[in-house]
Amino acid sequence: MKNTVFTGAATAIVTPMNEKGVDYESFERLIEWQISEGIDALVIAGTTGEGSTLSDAEHREVLKFAVDKIAGRVPVIAGTGSNDISYAIELTKYACSIGADAMLVVTPYYNKATQNGLIKSFTAIADASTKPIILYSVQSRTGCNITPETCAVLAKHKNIVAIKEASGNISQIAKIASLVGDDMDIYSGNDDQIVPILSLGGKGVISVLSNVLPKETSRICSSFFEGKIEESRQLQLKYIDLVDALFSEVNPIPAKAAVSAMGFCENYLRLPLTPMEEKNEKVLFDIMRKNNLIK
Repeated sequence: MKNTVFTGAATAIVTPMNEKGVDYESFERLIEWQISEGIDALVIAGTTGEGSTLSDAEHREVLKFAVDKIAGRVPVIAGTGSNDISYAIELTKYACSIGADAMLVVTPYYNKATQNGLIKSFTAIADASTKPIILYSVQSRTGCNITPETCAVLAKHKNIVAIKEASGNISQIAKIASLVGDDMDIYSGNDDQIVPILSLGGKGVISVLSNVLPKETSRICSSFFEGKIEESRQLQLKYIDLVDALFSEVNPIPAKAAVSAMGFCENYLRLPLTPMEEKNEKVLFDIMRKNNLIK
């Protein structure tokens, strides 16, 4: 059995920005609030963190800043995936060198890959890493799925310890669980599927919802693990409308709007992302008010 990177909820945290670049003052405030609310881990510069539009220098600076500020209080998972595997390897080496606890590595996007290409690509990254690797399967964004059979092969690598499964396909996730056993942990990549994936043996969630509800998202997991299944289920269902609103436009557009409305940062995104459309923003903010997140 491999060591588990974290159990519970990890926030795929937004990266506060403004016209000048990354807003590190706001980023620190957001990190401190997440930790004070009891989040179990933080994912830095992933999809929600707009890692794909950070320059190489910014990406490294954001990772280093987060590692230094978090200072071991919760695990730091660095987003180091790319469609350029050589770049993913270099970024992974850097994240290892500065003390990140694990890497989140997405499937190559745009150029995509065959399953054999995925095995070779993830193996090359894992070979170069001195820290655990969490695979990230999200076909809706990358056009490339990691099949259960490919997971079974990759799970044999000592550094590949988990997968963030965001396919939305519960049948596929069940098949992965049946094939990998104790060789690979499974994390939900969809906030509306936390409890179903926990019921299949999942270890938690890498979450967008926890950008605004870290304590409650963590409780969905902790309640389940404590045997309070009904409480966990009720919490999952309570926040379904909020989850839907947070994905009413492409992530992280709504998440950035929500965190901004809570006073943590500017609602600033980099193209091709644009601010949330007014009609969708109204729905999101109405739901946030019902949950006492904003006035």
